[in-house]
Amino acid sequence: MSAPKFTTLGCRLNAYETEAMKKLAAQSGLSDAVVVNTCAVTGEAVRKARSTIRKLRRENPSARLIVTGCAAQTEPQTFAAMPEVDAVIGNTEKMQGDTWNALAADFIGESEAVQVDDIMSVTETAGHLIDGFGTRSRAYVQVQNGCDHRCTFCIIPYGRGNSRSVAAGVVIDQIKRLVDKGFNEVVLTGVDLTSWGADLPAAPKLGDLVMRILRLVPDLPRLRISSIDSIEVDENLMRAIATEPRLMPHLHLSLQHGDDMILKRMKRRHLRDDAIRFAQDARRLRPDMTFGADIIAGFPTETDAMFENSLALVQECDLTWLHVFPYSARPGTPAARMPAVHGQIIKERASQLRAAGDAQVQRHLFAQVGKTHSVLMESPLMGRTEQFTEVQVSTPQSEGTIVSLRIEGTVGAALQA
Repeated sequence: MSAPKFTTLGCRLNAYETEAMKKLAAQSGLSDAVVVNTCAVTGEAVRKARSTIRKLRRENPSARLIVTGCAAQTEPQTFAAMPEVDAVIGNTEKMQGDTWNALAADFIGESEAVQVDDIMSVTETAGHLIDGFGTRSRAYVQVQNGCDHRCTFCIIPYGRGNSRSVAAGVVIDQIKRLVDKGFNEVVLTGVDLTSWGADLPAAPKLGDLVMRILRLVPDLPRLRISSIDSIEVDENLMRAIATEPRLMPHLHLSLQHGDDMILKRMKRRHLRDDAIRFAQDARRLRPDMTFGADIIAGFPTETDAMFENSLALVQECDLTWLHVFPYSARPGTPAARMPAVHGQIIKERASQLRAAGDAQVQRHLFAQVGKTHSVLMESPLMGRTEQFTEVQVSTPQSEGTIVSLRIEGTVGAALQA
């Protein structure tokens, strides 16, 4: 009897949830199984999921193959129809002990082969908090799941459901346990992080949670927040940016585009000037602030002039770490019915955006040479600055410690100390 093997595709939240599933599978006694936690953010992600499943079946011919995650939630019959797949379970079901207890049984009947309920009916999250997921130096804490917005290109709400928040007290108790275990950095994660609290009593904001964590967990050296929607940033979060050195000066922004007409067609809630204003305000409050951003290339109806507005936004917001997504139509979304941009043009525009991002990274790296940074060591020879910049060190350091290092130069997309 061998322990189940897990493969994770997609986002950090999926990786977090895989850790929870490992725990549930172990408790159930499941063995001789392969579990694939899929992503549905693009059509390419679904294609990759199918390819991975076929490869894993060839490598594990006698194991039961179980598919879950966002692609399983949005397209259960697609995966159920694959001859390689034995069971398909949804995003809610994968977090329930009863599901894994049933999967651990010797026989999976026809009625249990597909377990995917209506994700929109789910009103709670949490119950699967994992103490210590990540490296020995950094832990990730899921505080929110789902999304109430309906961007025209996005399938994720149909995979994750509506927005649900973890209560602040539960989050703080978990972070206290992580600090007691020796973690020096905690990252708050979620699908739509800045919507945290809207479904809780008194509707607190993300900034309220951040300030409360920093006040009630004084021994936490570093708090980091993952991807945010800048238009939803509240007054307390801006106050934390300005006054709390333990909140790391790195924000990943869900911008998606730099042209107002495309932003409207995406059904985003901000305009380009909103993004620029936020970046300027945050950097004024915290001069060492760096930004990452998600940008889509080749959204339907995108003209050359519209694309140039996205390209210009990289400089106007002074973005450093770009996640560039070539547009990929998702069946069932409004954008999939809009006039498409030719595939080769999408590819070329994505390449231009990535080149602009690479140039911004180099500019950021060169500006750090000669400075001293507090570096959280992820391994004896590699750590990250407050801005999440990779630092390679010549003298081994203790993993998980925060060390003060002078930056001597650069190597590739990293700093040298």
